[in-house]
Amino acid sequence: MQPLGRLLTNPLHAARALRSGLRIAKDPNRLDDVFKLFDAASKVMEGSAMARLIVDALKQDPTGAAAFRDRPRLDVDLVQLRQLAVGTLGYEFAAHMDRLGLDPAAIPKLEAPDEFNYAIAYLYDSHDVWHVVTGFPTDVAGELGLQAFYLAQFPARLAAMILLSGFANTLFVNFDDRDARMTAITRGWLLGKRASSLFGVRWSDLWSTPLTDVRARLSLDLPAVDSQLPKAQAVRPQVAA
Repeated sequence: MQPLGRLLTNPLHAARALRSGLRIAKDPNRLDDVFKLFDAASKVMEGSAMARLIVDALKQDPTGAAAFRDRPRLDVDLVQLRQLAVGTLGYEFAAHMDRLGLDPAAIPKLEAPDEFNYAIAYLYDSHDVWHVVTGFPTDVAGELGLQAFYLAQFPARLAAMILLSGFANTLFVNFDDRDARMTAITRGWLLGKRASSLFGVRWSDLWSTPLTDVRARLSLDLPAVDSQLPKAQAVRPQVAA
């Protein structure tokens, strides 16, 4: 079924997605509306050709294919992660969550009855891990940069929707922040195209690994990509490079 047909057969979810998208365009810091957009857009795509396209694209990578087979989920114990060596992925992830005042136990655990919903649940679970390994902060520019990274890695239509909302906010509300946002988006696209696929990575197996080694293993060459950006606007990773 074509995208328009999906919207017509899911009018309630489409309306919710549109309403959340407009609110994000007005204020990209509304995390609750990002979650609502995520949920509504996922419901619109559920069972569609778009959903199949995403799953098939993610399966092309061996790590992604293994994830669909084994269905690993991310379970986090911040107390244990804080005790790891400074500079390890787990320690830096715990520090990231502590800085934001986030409790993994408070983040809803999405159900995954099929492959598409598993993909959504995996991305939902690991969003903040992707922030850490890519070095994107959680301000508006950093979030847009990470969405560009998603879009570079697979046909992430929801990421495109969030970027569209971000462009609208930049145009009508925060035009003075355009340089930082466009630099972050460019960085995300370049980094995502150069990196290995992050979907399906078993992050729990890498908690005790130095973050620099994790990045090297995943071809996340932050210095090489940042060197291609305007010096004054280069994105500063929020964790040790």
